[in-house]
Amino acid sequence: MRTIILNGSPRKIWNTAQLLKEAQKGAESVGAEVEYIDLYDLNYNGCRSCLACKRKGIAEPCKCYWKDELTPVLDRVWQADRLITGTPIYYSEPTGGFRSFLERLTFPAMSYNDYSSVFKGHVDVDVFLTMNAPLQYYKHAYEHRFHEYFAPFRFLNGTTRLIPVCDTLQVKDYSKYDMAGFSESHKRAVHDTEFPAMLELAFKVGAEQA
Repeated sequence: MRTIILNGSPRKIWNTAQLLKEAQKGAESVGAEVEYIDLYDLNYNGCRSCLACKRKGIAEPCKCYWKDELTPVLDRVWQADRLITGTPIYYSEPTGGFRSFLERLTFPAMSYNDYSSVFKGHVDVDVFLTMNAPLQYYKHAYEHRFHEYFAPFRFLNGTTRLIPVCDTLQVKDYSKYDMAGFSESHKRAVHDTEFPAMLELAFKVGAEQA
C-alpha cells in the first residue's frame, strides 16, 4: 500500500499538519509505504491551460506536462493507492495552493471527449477540512458545497471522503492579535475536549487499508 500524505496548509505545525502527521503514523503502523509532502514548500502554479494533456496521440494521457516542482508530486500521487490530504478553509474555500494542486491533479485525468476518466489507476482520497466554523454551520452551509467542490477527485477512480474538523484553535495567544470576534476560552475548550478525538480519528484513517 503506497500512501501519499499531502499538507495543503501553509502552516507546518498547526491543526491541519497535526492531523496529517497522525494519519502518517497510522499508515506507517500498518506497514504502508508513506510519503509526507508540504505543498507550500513547492514552487508551482495552478493549471495554465496549455492543453498538452489533451493533445491527440500523446503517450501518457493522464500526465501534467507543465514542468515545475509540483509535476513529480503529481506523478507520485497517480502511482499511489491512497491520498490523505488536508486544507484549512479560508474565506469558505480551500487554500490557493490546494486549489492549484487539485486542478493540476484532476484535469489531466478528465477526458474532453466524454468527461470520463482516462486515468487507469485507482486512488482513494481522504480530505481533512480544518475551519473556524462550528460543525452545525458546516452541515448547513458547507457540506453539500464541499462535496461538489472536491468532486473532481472522482477522476482518480476511488472513493472520496471529506472529514470536517470544526471550531479550531487559530493561534496560541489571542492577546497578540486583533481577533475580538472569537472567544479564546471557547476555542481552547473545544481544542482541549474535541481536537484530541480528531487526532485519534486521523490515526485510524491512516491505518485503514483499502
